[in-house]
Amino acid sequence: MKSLPYFCRGEVVRGFGRGSKELGIPTANFPTCVVEQLPADISTGIYYGWACVDNGPVHKMVMSIGWNPYYKNTMKSMETHVIHTFKEDFYGQTLSVVMIGYIRPEKGFDSLDALITAIRNDIEEANQKLELPEHQKLKEDNFFKDPLDTPVDKTSTSTAASTLSTESKHIMNGH
Repeated sequence: MKSLPYFCRGEVVRGFGRGSKELGIPTANFPTCVVEQLPADISTGIYYGWACVDNGPVHKMVMSIGWNPYYKNTMKSMETHVIHTFKEDFYGQTLSVVMIGYIRPEKGFDSLDALITAIRNDIEEANQKLELPEHQKLKEDNFFKDPLDTPVDKTSTSTAASTLSTESKHIMNGH
């Protein structure tokens, strides 16, 4: 996927509430306008990378992009699990993420337990891969320095000032 790393930002919106309640793995959902602007070469599946909420610290994350076959969603979604325990929900706050790599395609599961096991395996794989030096440097990217000072515009896609080449870096702002 030549669009990786992919940088995007948007307001955290309410999803179905299944991440915390049913799975015990809370997720932050991007609005539809962010999902609709994904590059064509970013297919559905599970990704890993870095995330921060507003001006907070940068944490490891895993993200599901797709229709969540187990739940038979009718709308494509981007659901981010930030690998950190937050004291409270952060609906309405700005989530900034960089997707670095791909773990696996999305797939259906025979049971809720099988889905939870797969998600936990994805989290473990993300934890390991994000320890690699080439992934650690993206944690310090300028994109995360002050995300609230970066204009958020529903319709524009722009390139960020960073140490990465402009060819390999994409920022999509959604609100």
